[in-house]
Amino acid sequence: MEMPDNTANPQTIARCERIIRPHIRRTPVVEANGDEFGLPATTLTLKLELLQHSGSFKARGAFANLLAREVPKAGIVAASGGNHGAAVAYAAMKLRKPARIFVPSISSPAKIQRIREYGADLVIEGDRYADALAASEAWAQQTGAMPIPAFDQNETIMGQGTLGLELEQQAADIDTVLVSVGGGGLIAGIAAWYAGRIKVVGVEPLASPTLTKAFEAGHPVDAEAGGLAADSLAPRRVGELVFPIVQKYARQTVLVSDDAIAKAQAQLWRGLRIVAEPGGAAAFSAILSGAYKAAPGERVAIVISGGNTAAVNFDATY
Repeated sequence: MEMPDNTANPQTIARCERIIRPHIRRTPVVEANGDEFGLPATTLTLKLELLQHSGSFKARGAFANLLAREVPKAGIVAASGGNHGAAVAYAAMKLRKPARIFVPSISSPAKIQRIREYGADLVIEGDRYADALAASEAWAQQTGAMPIPAFDQNETIMGQGTLGLELEQQAADIDTVLVSVGGGGLIAGIAAWYAGRIKVVGVEPLASPTLTKAFEAGHPVDAEAGGLAADSLAPRRVGELVFPIVQKYARQTVLVSDDAIAKAQAQLWRGLRIVAEPGGAAAFSAILSGAYKAAPGERVAIVISGGNTAAVNFDATY
């Protein structure tokens, strides 16, 4: 089923949502008082996208690609730090398409195990996402398999944008949404949906400031790629299709430390019994650490974007 216009905007995102709706979960939101976390009295709206199929928002973009594009007999191929690979593997399993997934050695064992459980052909290649991406591109050229980009693909951006559509239906009165940023597909999709109607803020690790560096340069550039959330938020640079959208609708970024991310993981567990991976907790860490300071009365939503992590004894730390 093809979408006639494949650029990300509210109309195409709404069409995409109708196409993928039978295959994705409508993930819940939960409201929490700021004082539960030592913050000024305010209401925080958490979008629990870690409860999505395959454990992250990436399932939305994966299904958008497989349902809106013609899959060749050679199947599909993807490169991923882990979550995108798991999502593509899950979508391919459900739609009965052959899939090969390339991941770097930094991918977490939890994500690697999930990809294998979904039946995809898994290849560990190199130390960083860029290494896995190069290997996946070579495989696509060799076999004719259809690449499913992790973030820099219109169908991927539209699929992630359905999270924004869903969030607006669930929490129509928010002023701001905080979104973790790696390659930028999620923030671009959400920003394209809201189209300037609310403030969309990108949250990046200090160790992987891809969007921040792009804003400084005025275009995507290589940035450092490391840190605690490197398996999901360190692709080296934001996407070429992503950047014009976020440049227009999501001009603000804040940076958070690895320590702040780890503390946010612990706070999510202690306060809400939510187990988020580092990349999934990064946006929450921005408001906990003060990297993002909400104005009095500002209604803030936070996307908890992934939960693919090994069991951690958060009670024993922080």
